[in-house]
Amino acid sequence: IFLSLQQDVIAGFLYAILILVVFHPVVDLIDNFNLTYQYAPLIIIRTAFEMTAVEKIEEQLASLCIAKRSTLSEEPAYLLDIDVSKPAQSESSRFVAVSCSNKSIRLYNRETLNFLREYSSHPGILNGVRFAHTCDSIVFSACSDGTVKCWDIRLATQKAVQIFSGYPSNVFISFDINCSDLIICAGTEKVEKDTFLVFWDARGITNCASAAQEPLGVYSESHNDDITKICFHPIEPSLVVSGSTDGLVNVFDINRDNEDDALISTCNSDSSVSFIGWSGKDYKQVYCMTHDEGFCWWDIAQLDTEEPITLLHVLDVRDTVCIENNSLHYLVGGLYHEKADKLFLIGGTSSGNIHLISCGTDGLSLVGTLCGGHAATVRSFYWNLTDESLLTGGEDAQLLLWKPGAVERSLAKKASMKIASSVQKRVRVHNSSLKSRKK
Repeated sequence: IFLSLQQDVIAGFLYAILILVVFHPVVDLIDNFNLTYQYAPLIIIRTAFEMTAVEKIEEQLASLCIAKRSTLSEEPAYLLDIDVSKPAQSESSRFVAVSCSNKSIRLYNRETLNFLREYSSHPGILNGVRFAHTCDSIVFSACSDGTVKCWDIRLATQKAVQIFSGYPSNVFISFDINCSDLIICAGTEKVEKDTFLVFWDARGITNCASAAQEPLGVYSESHNDDITKICFHPIEPSLVVSGSTDGLVNVFDINRDNEDDALISTCNSDSSVSFIGWSGKDYKQVYCMTHDEGFCWWDIAQLDTEEPITLLHVLDVRDTVCIENNSLHYLVGGLYHEKADKLFLIGGTSSGNIHLISCGTDGLSLVGTLCGGHAATVRSFYWNLTDESLLTGGEDAQLLLWKPGAVERSLAKKASMKIASSVQKRVRVHNSSLKSRKK
């Protein structure tokens, strides 16, 4: 390229100006790696393509508007956790399950958010709800009474079709089921000096066997305080990550013979863990959020190299992300977008606004703010990659479905306000709007 440019002094001068002024970050990158300038055009084109893909996803997130909202229940409650049934083959997801602060699980139609049924026979506090991956009519819940219960929504009964019992002292505050529906794992509160990860064989759940299941065994040495979160790997059924109030985030390979061998990584967040997840290509990264709104991000693929595994560590996201009036009050969780190979965080305000935050190794930046939906703290969400939609639940007892460019019908909003309750009095219905800006 440069040999041809030397034949024309003016063209060469213009080319140099273009490189230095428009693409100077790329030139700096080339200089840092001692590359020759003959490869600059290829690098420029590739970088521009990747940025366009990420920006497109960010625009889709920023264009989310309310499509549906559920009708307020006669007994309003905080919506603590949300899961969506896994689609069978080419079909779309049919059901939404929500765990509530009144010790019930509520089921809704995925598209209309119409209420379907409720399971309310829980003697203790619910801590999570999950659908099976291979059968969209099977849903699980963990309870502080030391059980994980399995429900079949095809049946009229209010009774659990299968109960996974822990040991007498167990109080479960977290759980998950692996991607092959073979193993269930639940985490306990600390009792005296003991904290457990308890495992069960989940085979047979799709046949709704009614016999109670005893644990396969436990891990008891890797955490020394409450195990607040458990998350199995999305595609590797033997990998699971756990987070605790002891600040540790542990990655296990449960195919190993014992707990010591199974523990393949221990990362320290330096604070109590409130949320954990997997990210990155082939999901080889782990991230967590803390109860004091910190954020940590690690690359597990670097364990056997000399490279540092920490990608980003933010002590307090509220002090880092530039938002108008410092209106980021808390973090809800994270979501990894496979198409864009991008990690996003979800935070919010006590008045119900939802902030979408882009995460990179160079820091965090605001993508957009969803306004006009919730009227109180948002406690749960579910991101659906299939149709780029977002489900959110909050302390205002509302379940909202957000879709890009959606328009909410006013009749649906009026219908949702019919039930008089203490929660309803705090709910204000607004037009859907969005404030979006980049850092």
